[in-house]
Amino acid sequence: MPSSFADLGVPSDLVAALARRSITEPFPIQAVAIPDALAGRDLCGKAPTGSGKTLAFGVAAVARLDKAPARPRQPEVLVLTPTRELCSQVASELATLANVRGKRVATFYGGVGYDRQIKALTRGVDIAVACPGRLADLIAGRHIRLDAVKIVVVDEADRMSDMGFLPDVRRLLDQTPDTRQTLLFSATLDGAVDVLVRRYQRHPVRHELVGSAEEDAHTEHYFWRVESTDRAEMTAQIAAVSGPTIVFCRTRHSADRTARQLIARGIRAVAIHGDRSQSQRERALSSFAAGHAGALVATDVAARGIHVDGVAAVVHFDPPADAKDYVHRSGRTARAGATGIVVSLVTPDKAKAVKQLQRDLGVPGGIVGPDLSSLPTGGTDVSRRQKPVGRTAVPTTAATVGGSGRATAAGRASAARRRRRPPVHGRKHQPQRRAG
Repeated sequence: MPSSFADLGVPSDLVAALARRSITEPFPIQAVAIPDALAGRDLCGKAPTGSGKTLAFGVAAVARLDKAPARPRQPEVLVLTPTRELCSQVASELATLANVRGKRVATFYGGVGYDRQIKALTRGVDIAVACPGRLADLIAGRHIRLDAVKIVVVDEADRMSDMGFLPDVRRLLDQTPDTRQTLLFSATLDGAVDVLVRRYQRHPVRHELVGSAEEDAHTEHYFWRVESTDRAEMTAQIAAVSGPTIVFCRTRHSADRTARQLIARGIRAVAIHGDRSQSQRERALSSFAAGHAGALVATDVAARGIHVDGVAAVVHFDPPADAKDYVHRSGRTARAGATGIVVSLVTPDKAKAVKQLQRDLGVPGGIVGPDLSSLPTGGTDVSRRQKPVGRTAVPTTAATVGGSGRATAAGRASAARRRRRPPVHGRKHQPQRRAG
């Protein structure tokens, strides 16, 4: 196994950029995928969440960019992601490398206005990181073309397939040159991705890495039997004992209600889901990442886009729909070799489904009563929880292209803009077909 990025053939300036971030030794998925990606081969990459997939494709994408300046409306690299949060986080990761070479990275997703995105495209973008809906609208408005794309990355490829994005993804890929390089990455690559593989990849190399026993040992999994009415109190106690906690709910209403219940129990909590404006989502994520909020309550769709270091615990307030969702939710903790815990709160009516989930995951079966004393401690003593608080004023994140970073009023304004189609290049304004 190569011991450095230089051994993989990564250019020296990018090796130095990684070293400045104390990234010197490639993770397994990077070690096997980067050489093939640098060589221009199509590939499917599978590895546990948090194992470094973004750098696995990002290093090669930046290294293979042309030296010429970006052309207006014609990106050279296209990265497709299923959620706004993942879009922003992938772009941030790529920008640290692209900046070394004076290359531009921009994000394109719904929930925010079009103006900044259109201006970025007019100026020229080398790497476009986008959600399918917003990208399709920008294409319809003649603000971006895909005929100059040389590299396409489909991140969280299985989710793009099974969340209903496959028709949009196929229409977008059909507009790229047949000579492009196509990379598909995800924590799970199942049959749904075969459609993309067969149609859009040429003799792809497949890298599938299963977490080692040592990596699995970094996460402790608990399945606790609780009554439905006791879940909020138990979640508050887990967060108080463990430290920064992400709580997953099945519905947006449940996420909002659970966040309010945690606040009432002395845990600063923020919610993130599809009904929140982009500025609200950014503020919630920023608050949690900065430590102002001790719990982030999210729906399943956000599981693919949350990447915060130092998450001590994941709580499945509602059980996931299947083993794939369990993997992606649980992957928010114990990232990149850190340790973490995953607690599933199992109500009597969900016990049968959870036992089937355990079999699908290949984990030891059994649902036991709660035992807080078995959890590693990293938070505050349960008896010394902070007093309930209302909203906490926290700084907004630095706005990427497409981010507003403004207050709630701006969020409402951007939500109104979502209902309008972007102005067509060279035409008058037209009604919007899709929210993005």
